[in-house]
Amino acid sequence: MSKLFILGLTGSIGMGKSAVALMLRELGVPVFDADAVVHRLQGPGGKLLPAIEAAFPGTTGPGGVDRQALGARVFDDRAALARLEAIVHPAVAEERATFLIEHGGEPLVVFDIPLLYEKGDGSGLDAVVVVSAPAEMQRQRVLARPGMTPEKFAQILRLQVPDAEKRVRADHVIDTGVTLAQTRAEVAALVKSIREKNWR
Repeated sequence: MSKLFILGLTGSIGMGKSAVALMLRELGVPVFDADAVVHRLQGPGGKLLPAIEAAFPGTTGPGGVDRQALGARVFDDRAALARLEAIVHPAVAEERATFLIEHGGEPLVVFDIPLLYEKGDGSGLDAVVVVSAPAEMQRQRVLARPGMTPEKFAQILRLQVPDAEKRVRADHVIDTGVTLAQTRAEVAALVKSIREKNWR
């Protein structure tokens, strides 16, 4: 019998966290993606729409939350952001609890938490893995995204805990600055190690 091991997955923008999350899923590891859950809860017919519309009138419609309109309402307004978080965070916590019940018999599950170190959201995790790549590679990846500018990228970096600090604080580091096959091998080795230690 195993004790469920909860691994936190994080990394700065452009470091390849989504690719690593996909590799984990391919290895049969259940991954809880908080961002995807928020998108679903705020999407068409999402259960958070009535509460968000009540708190921020005019920010939702048939397509779900108008992210630009909502973003404009909470940007640089801490009180408004706190109101939004008070709606979203409990709903995400509820989904996460359901996820843990559904996968309680597994030796390992992963919580994909983009801003784990920025938000201090590491409670309940058994370990943290940080996805990392060289700064120049990160820059190339991010600037290749539609609508991204060097100024936007610099602003995002200022808001994120530096990659070097994340690597120091992490229990494990996955390097995506190498070939996909090498990264995949690193991910597989980590999963195998945790499963073997945790499966009793």
